[in-house]
Amino acid sequence: MTDFEKNYLRQKEEYDSLIHRKNKKSSFYNGIFDRYEFPVLTRNHIPLFWKYDMNPETNPHFMERLGINAVFNCGAVFLDGTFYLVARVEGSDRKSFFAVAESASGTDGFEFWDYPVEIPDLYPDETNVYDMRLTRHEDGWLYGVFCSESKDKSSSDLSAAVAQAGIVRTKDLKKWERLDNLKTLRSPQQRNVVLLPEFVNGKYAFYTRPMDGFIDTGNGGGIGFGLCDDIAHAVIDEEKITSRRKYHTITESKNGAGAVPIKTKRGWIHIAHGVRNTAAGLRYVLYCFATDLKDPSKVTAEPSGLFLSPLGAERTGDVSNVVFTNGAAVTPDGTVYIYYASSDTRVHVAATSVEKLEDYVFNTPQDPLRSADCVKQRCEFISANLAAMKQRGLEK
Repeated sequence: MTDFEKNYLRQKEEYDSLIHRKNKKSSFYNGIFDRYEFPVLTRNHIPLFWKYDMNPETNPHFMERLGINAVFNCGAVFLDGTFYLVARVEGSDRKSFFAVAESASGTDGFEFWDYPVEIPDLYPDETNVYDMRLTRHEDGWLYGVFCSESKDKSSSDLSAAVAQAGIVRTKDLKKWERLDNLKTLRSPQQRNVVLLPEFVNGKYAFYTRPMDGFIDTGNGGGIGFGLCDDIAHAVIDEEKITSRRKYHTITESKNGAGAVPIKTKRGWIHIAHGVRNTAAGLRYVLYCFATDLKDPSKVTAEPSGLFLSPLGAERTGDVSNVVFTNGAAVTPDGTVYIYYASSDTRVHVAATSVEKLEDYVFNTPQDPLRSADCVKQRCEFISANLAAMKQRGLEK
């Protein structure tokens, strides 16, 4: 057996074993969601023919020619009984692109389509694209809103970049129409932009993240909200701040919209990300809030603290101590699958329900914002619980 045959068969066996591995719920418990033990997408889920030259004459040792570094931040949608993820795939060359993976279960068995997504190349200065959100809009289209990154030509710093929100739409996840990048007249840069699934006052509604720079939010006070008339040439004149950044909280450094908001009877539920700085660098976690159904710019509930944080092996990777979501899929029975990436390296899934999310968002106390008040809140909570436990004969 040649080196090519031996190495190909070994890699093929490992790939097949990974693709067909059944996932299972982990021992983690908080009553809000279930974490699953295995990541649903990793760099090893990439088909071999994306990475290796499959011709033994030109690749006798079966070497990687076009390597893959990571698979992470993915948009998600449930269509006709199938779960689809549009993942951010980062090559070894650091360039990101999009690829569709599908699964019948939503928790395992995800396989990539044969080819990556080819987005029309309308912007010559665009160097990188990533983090697509998928919105099934009431106008009949499936929209993808993503970050379009270009070099900042006004700076000599090779790391200086400009971020804008790119927009595409499709009917089948195969053929994509590129629309104009979103323009926000009061914000020079945009990332983490999400399109609401419904019209608001007859207009397209976006959640934005106003930024002065590529990394720093500057004067950006939190997650913005704006309306536009024409999705093909989207322009937002004014952004209202919804979920605000606050001192000494999980959103102190910055925050941004995550998955497309989930419509419930009590409001739109948002699963967003919050960032704070630490001695070890930026820490990303997920948090939730709700906005009004009639006025989606109005926050109606803000449960205290984080919703999901990186645990165990999730804390290590290319950019450590990070969880990030830009996709959640809701099934007709109300099950919610939240796809989140850990440390810019891999994709995990957590499962909950619309009912549980409503309970969590609307019945969890708000953050009092001061240690002294947090202690009072905790003591009152404990006192009520001890009385309830005594009444019901429960042990401490």
